[in-house]
Amino acid sequence: VQLQASGGGLVQAGGSLRLSCAASGLSFSAYGMGWFRQAPGKEREFVATISRSGINIDYADSVKGRFTVSRDNAKNTVYLQMNSVKPEDTAVYYCAARTGSTYSRVSHYKYWGQGTLVTVSS
Repeated sequence: VQLQASGGGLVQAGGSLRLSCAASGLSFSAYGMGWFRQAPGKEREFVATISRSGINIDYADSVKGRFTVSRDNAKNTVYLQMNSVKPEDTAVYYCAARTGSTYSRVSHYKYWGQGTLVTVSS
């Protein structure tokens, strides 16, 4: 199983960025997907999740109204559209795959990608 995150980079505050996570080696449509992030010196935290069908979605309060998660099961890819980014969004962003219905903790996920760095300048 491989989850390949991409799309990170340097962006100015108020700007936008779209992260992608391409999955291989698993039946993608059978997995709920999540995005987490980890800032330097901090614990990995939940950002967003999307169910297998894409119907059920949830976000951390800190990103609600600014970030949008989506998926394309035909392309085995999950996305995170990041708008109105803030310096506090700076972190390594990870995508992850889960089989269960719970989704906000690291332990709820079975597979993890390698992460992509997002840096927001003020």
